[in-house]
Amino acid sequence: MNKKRSIAYFGATLMAVAILAACAVPSHEQAVDGVQALKTDAPAAWAAQAASSDAVDDGWIADFNDPQLVSLVNEALANNPNLQAARAQLDRANALAKQAGAALKPTIGLASGYSGVTPQDAGLNSPLYGIGLGISWEADVWGRIRSGVAASEMSARAVAADYAFARQSLAAATASSWFLAIESRLQNQFAADIVALRQQYLQVVTAKQTVGKVSMQDVHLSRADLAAARDAEKKAEIAHENALRSLEVLLGRYPSADIGTTDTLTAVPPAIPVGMPSEMLERRPDMIAAEERVAAAFYQQREADLLRLPRFNLTGVAGSGNLASAIAGLSAGMLAPLYTGGAIEAQIEAADAEQKQAIAAYADCALQAFKEVETALANEASLADRESYLKREVEEKLAAWQISDAQYKVGKIDLLDVLTIQNQWIAARIALYDISTNRLINRVNLHLALGGSFEAADGQAADAGA
Repeated sequence: MNKKRSIAYFGATLMAVAILAACAVPSHEQAVDGVQALKTDAPAAWAAQAASSDAVDDGWIADFNDPQLVSLVNEALANNPNLQAARAQLDRANALAKQAGAALKPTIGLASGYSGVTPQDAGLNSPLYGIGLGISWEADVWGRIRSGVAASEMSARAVAADYAFARQSLAAATASSWFLAIESRLQNQFAADIVALRQQYLQVVTAKQTVGKVSMQDVHLSRADLAAARDAEKKAEIAHENALRSLEVLLGRYPSADIGTTDTLTAVPPAIPVGMPSEMLERRPDMIAAEERVAAAFYQQREADLLRLPRFNLTGVAGSGNLASAIAGLSAGMLAPLYTGGAIEAQIEAADAEQKQAIAAYADCALQAFKEVETALANEASLADRESYLKREVEEKLAAWQISDAQYKVGKIDLLDVLTIQNQWIAARIALYDISTNRLINRVNLHLALGGSFEAADGQAADAGA
């Protein structure tokens, strides 16, 4: 074949490849059509509440009106090791997407040959001796490579959404741990107050026993209650230290239990807008990640199906000769799979299974998201009611204990009656601390479930590592 025919043949091959490569690959919108059908209708109760509310607000960390909390969230975003690992996973996913995209481009390398003939005998331009550029390119005729690239890009988007959800989850965990640390401090202080109260009782009872007004039974009861109060104080102290260490680990600090907290729990912010359920599915990063994985699985399945079709490769070496000689050295090849021992069929089956798994995982993620919102919404009302009931119980038990204390001092009732009422007041007070903290944590969980960002529009919480 002469050079002119070689050039003409190569040009025709390029034109045919270009025409075939223009075959459309399914779009992302087509890939997620099945996903959109999974979005269920809004529950009646949620829909009724959403109809009268605005869109979900961002910047919810600031809603708690606690500057120290905002500072702690920023610290956690900057230093938390798990978030740093998630960022590394995102960088890796982006790199893999770039690597997949490189398959669409030609590969160029340095090529050389030596036949044992010296340059003086054969000349530098001899085909037996020289250095040139080796070129190889697989024409993506059927869109197989593009499907693989799309799958990698969708997977990278899923990991990016995972990272965004990890940041939101870390902010929520930091807020919850902060509230628990404050509560444990309050519980510890209350336990210390009870120890002091029981010490006063022991002094009174001992004095009354000395003058014969009470028996040694009251003294023993008072001593036992004092020991129990000291035990409760020690447990509260340990719980407070553990809460501080948990918070410090989230912040990336050494768990030394020396972080300072405030002496009061912040008030629960006013009711928040909940938006529409369909908007929640489109807003939550974990739902976005699940949807992107469905799209990625679609393209992976498409890529596997196309393994049955022939592959077209263009290769050649451009040396130090003229352009015509370089083009004449280019060649086109085709490889059509005939028998692979079932490898292609197995890969297709695996891709089909992964696609089904991704769709099922999306459906489960949606159900879990609805459950989290519904649970948090239900808890908003029930926890508020319980807090109001406990406040009333604490007030009434305190009044009852004060009356019984006065009656005991004048000898109308026994010490056991006083201690029983006092213990009921103590239990109610501890329960009130717990329910007040749970209201704050539930509000955090509601924000996280609705998918609103903890960061304000003006970037109040710094985007560490993004």
